[in-house]
Amino acid sequence: MKFDLAAMLAELRKVDPNNPGSWPASVRNLALFALLLIMGGLGYWFQIQPQLTALRAAQDREPELRQSFETKQRQVANLDAYKAQLRDIQTRFAVMLRQLPSQTEMANLLQDISQTRVATGLEEQVFKPEPEHSKEFYAEAPIRIRLTGSYHQMGDFASGLAALPRIVTLSNISLTGAKAGEGGGLVMDAVAMTYRYLEEPGGAAAAGTKGEAKP
Repeated sequence: MKFDLAAMLAELRKVDPNNPGSWPASVRNLALFALLLIMGGLGYWFQIQPQLTALRAAQDREPELRQSFETKQRQVANLDAYKAQLRDIQTRFAVMLRQLPSQTEMANLLQDISQTRVATGLEEQVFKPEPEHSKEFYAEAPIRIRLTGSYHQMGDFASGLAALPRIVTLSNISLTGAKAGEGGGLVMDAVAMTYRYLEEPGGAAAAGTKGEAKP
């Protein structure tokens, strides 16, 4: 079938836009085809295009979502192991807390430190408990000490403190030669730090207040 564009244009000029029923069949078919194209374009733009955009966005997120799912799946699979680790940590933490003396045990701990010094043969010049410093669940209780004796005696003293059932550390250690009248040997100035568990309600505040009240 031969398409005559000139004849088609001539027919279009003759049609009455207010009376579509009088249009020739070829013009009606052309108008219907144009209407279908317009409706198809509008449907694609307003219905299909947003869905395609959402689909592409979902496809872009697929690797991230898959990785997140695999991570959570591994966590669920290892949940029992995590619980066992938590119980182990709690047990170790409880053991560490038992190494921190309570308020009523502090006097015994100070006595243990003094007995350790006596056992090593060191001479005591200064043994002065300092104000406590409160932390989250414990308080630091420093003791300023000055001891005289030999190098080996001081080493034995440090080893004896480490062997105590309670935690005691030495810091700010200074070794100097003893002056005349101090018995010869060495002089050790240090801070023996002990740690007290704040088990009483409001114990941290009380310990801080007590430390501030001391000179």
